[in-house]
Amino acid sequence: MSTLKEFYKSEVVPRLNEKFKYGNPMQVPRLEKIILNVGLGEAINNIKILDSAAEELKMIAGQKPVITRAKKSIAAFKLREGMPIGCKVTLRREKMYDFFNKLVNVALPRVRDFRGISAKAMDGQGNYTLGVKEHIIFPEIDYDKIAKIKGLNITVVTSANTDDEGRELLRLMGMPFRN
Repeated sequence: MSTLKEFYKSEVVPRLNEKFKYGNPMQVPRLEKIILNVGLGEAINNIKILDSAAEELKMIAGQKPVITRAKKSIAAFKLREGMPIGCKVTLRREKMYDFFNKLVNVALPRVRDFRGISAKAMDGQGNYTLGVKEHIIFPEIDYDKIAKIKGLNITVVTSANTDDEGRELLRLMGMPFRN
């Protein structure tokens, strides 16, 4: 079992139970999945950029990404239905906890002028979405071998019912929120 999961069970669950007074241990919020998404509009003209993005996402997540395709045709962007335009990975269980640990303790502190992340990016149901402008903050990416710096969306899905519960869960697990 990963150390973050042990920390969650031994430290976070009692604190959440103390603060929100849950009647049942299964009501305590937990991480359900983490979704990493890279959208590449340039893939319309250059399909090779999608292959490099998928390879880099595979190194970051430790799992093979799925190529996402356009749902609709948009003539102004020269986009046809079914064209590949991005890639995504859904992490669960041990890989999810390992990635969360790496994100909080290694990657986010490497962001230039980092003062914490916004606590307002909750979706109303306890889930948190974070946009990363440069994927090179992850230690697996070799800066010399990349052709283009790409952005990355990270969505942390929790079982919390409200934003306050989800925010408190992430704060107790080490997410560096801005004061």
